[in-house]
Amino acid sequence: MSRDPPVSPFVGLVVAVLAVSTSAILVRYSEAPSLVKALYRVVFTVSLLAPVAFARSREELRELPRRDLLWAGVAGVALAVHFASWFESLAWTSVAASVTLVQAQPLFVAIGAWTLLNERITRGVAVGIAVALLGMATMTLGDLFIPDIARALAVLPGLEALATLSTAGSAETTLAGEAPLYGDALALVGAVTAAAYVLAGRSLRQRISLIPYVTVVYTVCALVLLGFTLARGHPLFDYAAREWVLFVAMAVGPGVFGHTVLNWALGYVESSVVSVSLLGEPIGSTVLALILLSEIPTPITIFGGAVVLIGIYLTTVRKQADEAVENETNAPSQTFD
Repeated sequence: MSRDPPVSPFVGLVVAVLAVSTSAILVRYSEAPSLVKALYRVVFTVSLLAPVAFARSREELRELPRRDLLWAGVAGVALAVHFASWFESLAWTSVAASVTLVQAQPLFVAIGAWTLLNERITRGVAVGIAVALLGMATMTLGDLFIPDIARALAVLPGLEALATLSTAGSAETTLAGEAPLYGDALALVGAVTAAAYVLAGRSLRQRISLIPYVTVVYTVCALVLLGFTLARGHPLFDYAAREWVLFVAMAVGPGVFGHTVLNWALGYVESSVVSVSLLGEPIGSTVLALILLSEIPTPITIFGGAVVLIGIYLTTVRKQADEAVENETNAPSQTFD
């Protein structure tokens, strides 16, 4: 690990987690179509990164092999579907459920690496995946049966107010979203495609510097999102000034101060620390949604979300520990003359 960073990497991690926690809130604040929000978040991110990439890495970009460009394109397509599905999920389910489920991508990375790359899943990783899947099932079933559960609890003394949740009123929408099962499904699609993005780009990141890689992937991502947006017939420019401010904020906040700072921190702290710190995003987003959107997560969502985060933690830590052991085992022995 590098030494003597200009700023404490742990301060950077706190800033990054806070920044990515605002992503769902900014998406909710915007009234533009979900595809348009996703498109401009990526477009403005590319606009910030491309000048740096061309100034510092022009030769590297020019000399990228076609095979690497192809896989970067695959990663860009997967990232586009990730943004499109996750942004849309926030229109239908709660922030707590959406952000927790989409954060489950490490589980699908492990499963994808096992099925596609013949990587081994150890017992510890399998336990983590099983715990997270149990939490997901709890959240989904809870969303499905919220009205029935509320109706049953309403007969108890002091809980009569819960009877309002058995109807399609505003209270239910505040707790679970307008169509929580649909929103949860979209968030899971976002998690799976985020895992595809990671798997497609994993070997590339060993050969390509960060800024050139991200620039190529985000450019492809923006083109795919542009195609989706035009296919749906959404206008590209007819939006109020407030919307443009939100589009830029999505790029600068979660994009630059969030994910870029996280990648910077990887140069100074263990990857397991960075990965586990990302578990703060669902917590931060849920708290911000409670304060800024008056969105109260159901007890079942809180419980299921906590189980999911525990499963993600177990999977991430165990997977990275297994990789560290494998690297040490495969490392050539050193001799000293």
